[in-house]
Order: sequence, then C-alpha cells, then structure tokens
Amino acid sequence: MRHRFRLLLLAGCALALGACAAVPADGEPVSPTTTRLIDRGHAPVNGIRMYYELHGPAQDAADGVPLVLLHGGGSTIDVSFSQVLPLFAQHRRVLAVEEQGHGRTTQRDGPVRFETSADDVAALLAHLHIGQADVFGFSNGASVALQVAIRHPARVRKLVFASSMTRRGGAPPEFWAYMAQADFSNMPQPLKDAFLRVNPDEQALREMHDKDAARMRDFRDVPDALVRSVGAPTLIVLGDRDIVTLEHAVELTRMMDNARLLVLPGGHGDWLGEAVMPQGPGPMPALTAGLIEAFLDGD
Repeated sequence: MRHRFRLLLLAGCALALGACAAVPADGEPVSPTTTRLIDRGHAPVNGIRMYYELHGPAQDAADGVPLVLLHGGGSTIDVSFSQVLPLFAQHRRVLAVEEQGHGRTTQRDGPVRFETSADDVAALLAHLHIGQADVFGFSNGASVALQVAIRHPARVRKLVFASSMTRRGGAPPEFWAYMAQADFSNMPQPLKDAFLRVNPDEQALREMHDKDAARMRDFRDVPDALVRSVGAPTLIVLGDRDIVTLEHAVELTRMMDNARLLVLPGGHGDWLGEAVMPQGPGPMPALTAGLIEAFLDGD
C-alpha cells in the first residue's frame, strides 16, 4: 500500500504506559540535573530578532539530529512545552523558539502568517548552522511546522504535526464561531500572564493577540497537493477530545505518504501538559514524550 496507516489509540492503557515513558532508555529517572541549557539568545532573521533556547543532555549533547519545538498560538516556549522539553532534552538537543511577536521575539510590520513563520524557522536553523532537524509543532505551531516541511523540505528529517488542521473543515463550526468573536478581553489570562513574565510590554502583548486572531480568522486551506508533497515521515497527534476532529486526522494520515496517527486521551494540549489547560499532575506529558521519541528514533 502507498500509505502506511497505523493508529495508536491510547485510553485504558495510558497509565501503564506512562509509568514506562517517565524513565529514559538508560533507566535513570528524569531529573533537571541531567539536562542543561546550552545556549539562548536572539537571532537576526528576516527583519526580526527571534528568541531561541538550545537544551540538551548534561553529557555528550552534540550527536544526533536536534528537535525543534514550535509553540501554540498566543503562547511562549514555557506555556506549550514546559512539561515535555526536559524529557526530550534527556536524550537529544532541543531547539525551542518563539514565533514572530510572541514572548521574547520581536514583531515586524505586516500580518503574521504560517508561511513567513516557517521561513523564520528555516532562517534560524541556517543561522545556527543546523542542516536538518526533527520538527514538532503544536496547534498553530503545527501549521508552521507543516509549512517548514513544504517550503524547506531539506531542513526536516521527521515531522510531528500535533493538534492542528490543514482545512477549515478540520475543526467544528463552533471553533470558527469563537474565533470570529476573539477579542483581547477574552484572551485566556494564563496566556497573558505568561507573555508578560518574559516581556512586560503590554502593547506588544495586545499586538501579538490581534495578529494571531486575524491569522486564524483568515485561515486558508492548505491545498491537498501540498500536503501530499511532504516527504518527511510524519506523526499526526491529537487528543480524543481535541479541537481538531478525529475524522480530519485520519484523513490526513491516509493522504500523506509515510504518516502515522497517535490519538491520546484529553483535549487540546492537556496530553502535552500545556500550562493553560486545567489538568493536574499526571503521567500524560511523560507518556506523550516517550511515544513521540519512539517515532523520532524509529525507522
């Protein structure tokens, strides 16, 4: 078969698997002392100063393909990835970035677009002399990651496309009705707080919100031909109560060559441990990280 369709539906076994995923392959428990912040800074790319952090194991972090983390809309690195970044960084270098106008990255004139943000990511990789990377995007970050794979295919070894869609029909009408009414007053307070913790400029926060909201109101379908053109092995991830419909995720998995589907229990981002979700402590971020790493390290 041209399309390899594999579905991992994890519900009743989530707790058991999570206990295993919380321990790295070498048997050592996850601990912040076994990872380190290698580098951080602002790179001049395409007219903005793009903030990035490079994390990795405390020992011998130079080998292997790095993993790029692209956060969700209106978010920062910490909002989307604070729970899983240390887990990934046990075994590989992790490059986490903040998109145009988000957190510590400066804004540019004109709208924010998935395509231009993808170009920014590719330019950052070139600036850091990284030839190829695995790219994991969540929500809006997944739409950016997909565009990196489409526009800069040589830069992407493997792609993780999590909790996003390529068509408006991939989310229910209620989602688009909500986005049509999106206003700074109803932006989730945890997102506002997270932005202001790293950038106290309230006007920059408002401008970021307005441009992100406009990007989603103007969301345009990605042509199926471009989706099919992605050559990188792809893992499509979503929660079983996500904003994205399961039907759309299944369709994408069948559409893309060499794609796999991972469905995790939970809503939009709680399986990731995203800071704006109401979940308490639990095994899901470790389970998620373990399964994504199995995909990245597999054939």
